Amino acid sequence: MKYLIAGLGNIGPEYEDTRHNIGFITLDKLAAKHEATFEHSRHAFVTEIKHKGRSIHLIKPTTYMNLSGKAVSYWMNELKVPAERLMVITDDIALPFGKLRLRAKGSSAGHNGLKDIEKCLGSQKYPRLKFGIGDDFGKGQQVDYVLGRFSREQFDELPFALDKACDMVYGFTTTGIDRTMSQYND
Repeated sequence: MKYLIAGLGNIGPEYEDTRHNIGFITLDKLAAKHEATFEHSRHAFVTEIKHKGRSIHLIKPTTYMNLSGKAVSYWMNELKVPAERLMVITDDIALPFGKLRLRAKGSSAGHNGLKDIEKCLGSQKYPRLKFGIGDDFGKGQQVDYVLGRFSREQFDELPFALDKACDMVYGFTTTGIDRTMSQYND
């Protein structure tokens, strides 16, 4: 059975290790656990890992965050993966740093990457894993915060949240979304 996991972020060295790139960072961690390397392909960096008989395709869109739907819809069609076997991993300022929340569907909540995916798929019905980055910024500072790098304390705590996010991907692909949500969502 095939799954598509799309980690959202922006390409380029100026965006590496920023809060907005937590989707990329999560997929890098997942690929490293399987000694898989990403290759540049159509609209994304792609790789494939195997877990418990599942074929899990990982993509990091090269279309920049605001056009993530182009890469996601292309790879869904290319791999013939239905929306229920897609998971989008993205940052979320509404969640405290390190908190993870898996949802089967939902609104974009103002997130431009999710908005574009919704537009391209014509639906809000696709699983997403929201990775909390917190909202420790002043009025008018959201863009700088989201595109900023993790604090020292956050960076030290990040490996634990990344391991949990990887476990949630494994759960999603093996035991299903409902069981994974009840096991991991707080």
